[in-house]
Order: sequence, then C-alpha cells, then structure tokens
Amino acid sequence: MKIDLIAPAAATVLCLAFCAVLPGADAPRVTRADVDQMMKELSNWGRWGKDDQKGTFNLITPAVRRRAAVLVREGLPVPLGRNVSTEDAPDNKPAFGHAMLITGADPTAQFAMDRYTEAYHGSGITHLDALCHMIGAATLFNGFPRNSVTQTGATKLDVLNYKDGIFARGILMDIPSLKGVPYLEPGTPIYPQDLDAWVRKAGIKIEPGDVILIRTGRWARRAKLGAWDIGAKAAGLHASCARWLRERDAAILGSDFAADVMPSGVEGVAMPIHKLALVAMGLPIIDNCDLEALSETSARLGRWEFLIATAPEAVPGGTGSPVNPIAVF
Repeated sequence: MKIDLIAPAAATVLCLAFCAVLPGADAPRVTRADVDQMMKELSNWGRWGKDDQKGTFNLITPAVRRRAAVLVREGLPVPLGRNVSTEDAPDNKPAFGHAMLITGADPTAQFAMDRYTEAYHGSGITHLDALCHMIGAATLFNGFPRNSVTQTGATKLDVLNYKDGIFARGILMDIPSLKGVPYLEPGTPIYPQDLDAWVRKAGIKIEPGDVILIRTGRWARRAKLGAWDIGAKAAGLHASCARWLRERDAAILGSDFAADVMPSGVEGVAMPIHKLALVAMGLPIIDNCDLEALSETSARLGRWEFLIATAPEAVPGGTGSPVNPIAVF
C-alpha cells in the first residue's frame, strides 16, 4: 500500500486548520484525526522507491558528507552518548548487565573478558531507533507489513540499513538557551515557532540531510533535582513540529529523551512525533543523547553546527542499536 502526498494547496489549508496558533491560544492544537491526516500529508512512502528501507537516511548524500567534513576546524570532539548506568531509578530501570567472565584473579588468564546485556530501548541508554521499531499501525514505513517484524528479528527496515554510518552536519536546537533557563520543566511542549526562533537566534539555515538535535536540558535538571518518571512527563516536541521537520528534510532526529513531549497533548496518541517520524516520514530517531557538554561547547564557540558521526552495531534484524554519537567542531 502506498500513501500519496496531498497537494501543496491542500497542505496549506490543513496547516491553517489545525497547526496555526488560534486567537487567544498560545499553541497549535492537534487532534488524533489531525495526526492521521499528517500520516498521509507528510509521508515519504515511495519517495526513494517502493522497496526503500532507509527513509530519510537517503538524504545523507556524498555532497552532504563533504559539506559536513569542512565544519571540522578545531578538531574538538564532544561525545553525545550517555554513560551507561546500572542505577535503578525512575528514568533508568535496570536495562544493562555487565558480567565478568575472566578476571585477574585467575592466575592462568591471559585476557580479561566480560559480557554485556542490554535492553536499550527505554529512557536510560543512548540509542538509534530503526524504522521497524514502531509497529503500532497496520503497516510500517513504506508499506511494509507489521508482521515483517518476527520472533527472530525484523525482516524489513532493520538497523543494518544504517551500517554505512551517519556522517552529516549536526544542528543543536538549544531550547532552554532560547528561553533563558537551564532546562525545560517536564511536560513543556516545544512548538514550531520555538524552532523558528532558535534558527533566527543561532543564525543558521536548516539544509536537507541535517541531523537535528533537540535539547530540553533533561540531564541538567536531573543533576540538580534528581530522577523522575520521565516516561510519564517530559519536555519535548509537540506533534505540530512534525511538519517543520518534513519541510526541512531532516535526515535524523535526536534529543536528550525521546523527542516527544509527554503527555503528548493529543488525545489517543501517546507519541505522535515517533509515529509520524518512523512510520510516515521514515525519519530515524536517536534517543537519550547527553547534550549538556555540546550545549556548553556550542555556546563557548558560538557555533551551533558541527560534524556528527555515529554508526550502529551491525545486527541483522535489529530494531535499533546503542550508539555514541560524536560531534566534532
């Protein structure tokens, strides 16, 4: 099944219908029906062919990679992967196991060895969501059936499609900095007008193939006030931002949690950004980035663009992978 894009004129009418700031309102209003319509309007199904499994990763072209490479001036790397923790906290339920297999206590040992086990989808581990990750619909991205995700792994849209690695221009959208606060409070929605305001403030232009990183200040707040049930209440993108991302042809979306504001504000749709990104647009998502050092470095250098590079574990059938993205200035 193919979802067709609607005409630009119709898209404008729809935007006015449910994404404009209404008189006396502070924010766009989006309903479940609106999300259903956006699933069609913002679709990239068939854009790169009926058998495409990479989605917006296709936008990271050789030209995009070359453009990103010239952003390296200082040779300064900033890791974005959160240190893995075994802490049992409301935002870090035990998902990682580390067991030593051979240690120095064995007098015959020549090598130390260990085993990692991790359930990385969640709120604690920095990871990439492949397009097969979201199956809450009749079909996955590009019309592949949901039953293509099997007990032995995903037969379509798996993480192996990104084995070439992400190497592109990264853009930090530092929304707390925009608002003059150290972090956003849980449940704070970020709207398209906030993203536009940040672009103006930073003096940047979003280009097709960019990696967009949304900072809410999650880790700064946690460091000051402690952990909370972030799955129930988190700052993040409002559903109306999906159109903003589609219009600018973002290749990858990342954030310091799961991109979506929680609660979503859309009755009956828990994570509309995830749904619209992964299923309609084919836009992979990187969750749980630690963007604090990146925020500090960008502010110090006055640069909000940089080379970003990462690659997943090459796991056939995998629905994603832990990653440690590196921003390089």
